[in-house]
Amino acid sequence: MKTNGYHYLESGLRNVWLANGFAVRKTEYGEGISIADVEGLHKVIGLRLVERKPRLTGAEFRFLRKELGLSQAKLGKLWGYDAQTIAIWEKRNRVPMIADRFIRAYYLEVERGNAQIRELVERLNDIDRREDTRLIFEETRQGWRAKAA
Repeated sequence: MKTNGYHYLESGLRNVWLANGFAVRKTEYGEGISIADVEGLHKVIGLRLVERKPRLTGAEFRFLRKELGLSQAKLGKLWGYDAQTIAIWEKRNRVPMIADRFIRAYYLEVERGNAQIRELVERLNDIDRREDTRLIFEETRQGWRAKAA
């Protein structure tokens, strides 16, 4: 630890330093660090990444995914990928632009309490699971409509 701050490696990001908001404590295992309001800190880090960073690294992508409470498997399932694909993006620092943009939008939506993107993705996933082999329509006085199954 340097005297000008704490290098917050526990975040999984190499470039995060805390100027204050932490305390050094002696424990029976040696020196320990206590951080005030970790949740608030992680929110500020996440918002900084999505609003100011031109391109996310694999580690930054992983940070946002974890903050959203999503495993690699769950995120992959939401987007139509397998967990291994997500792991490769995170490990190799090659996050496709569409995934970069989407996780930013998803993170902002969750932080701001708006659920439109999440609902859309879940609705599309539900549609993918259905097996409509026949589409039936009927004409009514109001015009054509899909006939209820």
